[in-house]
Amino acid sequence: QVQLVESGGGLVQAGGSLRLSCGASGITFSTNTIAWFRQAPGKKRDLVASITSDGNTNYADSVKGRFTISRDNAKNTVYLQMNSLKPEDTAVYYCNVLHPRVASLVVASWGQGTQVTVSS
Repeated sequence: QVQLVESGGGLVQAGGSLRLSCGASGITFSTNTIAWFRQAPGKKRDLVASITSDGNTNYADSVKGRFTISRDNAKNTVYLQMNSLKPEDTAVYYCNVLHPRVASLVVASWGQGTQVTVSS
């Protein structure tokens, strides 16, 4: 059974930085595409960034140039470095494993997420 654990969220002022971590058991991150999502109150969950097994990355337009996704295969962990944070980045952030053939699907149950709150 795949279990995902997100951490690293918190309260930060606009312009600040945070680094989120996503750890997993029951799955090897290095052979999968891993993605970060976020869900703001009253809104749907959106994909923020993803990284393939080859290290190719993709970002939502709203975070390009500010967020960086990376992985540490030895630790089976994926990170999301978030810089120049804006109040609109406030959300609960989740990670998950993208389906290998249907990118709109995720493989694992959702974890508890980590809250990011950016004050203006």
